[in-house]
Amino acid sequence: MDRKMANRKLIRLSQLKNKLATENLEEIDWVTFGVIVKKVTPQSANNGRTFSIWRLNDLQDLNECVSLFLFGEVHKEHWKTDQGTV
Repeated sequence: MDRKMANRKLIRLSQLKNKLATENLEEIDWVTFGVIVKKVTPQSANNGRTFSIWRLNDLQDLNECVSLFLFGEVHKEHWKTDQGTV
C-alpha cells in the first residue's frame, strides 16, 4: 500500500466537497477510499440499459456520502458487490 500511495494525496470522502471547491484536483494525483453504505436496486435508463447507484462513505462523517453511478461494463462486473465492501 505504501508503494501504491507514494506521491499521492489521500482525500477523505467527507472532505471531497470542500476540496473540490478550494483546490484544483485535476492537477493533483489523489486517491480516496469509501465503504458502500447503501445500494439502490439496479435501475433502467431511458435507453433501456441498466445501471446501479451506490452511496459511499468514509465512516468519518456519516452525513457526508458520495453517490457513485455504475454504467455499462462497470455495472455488469460490479453490481453484485456487497454493501459494506471497501
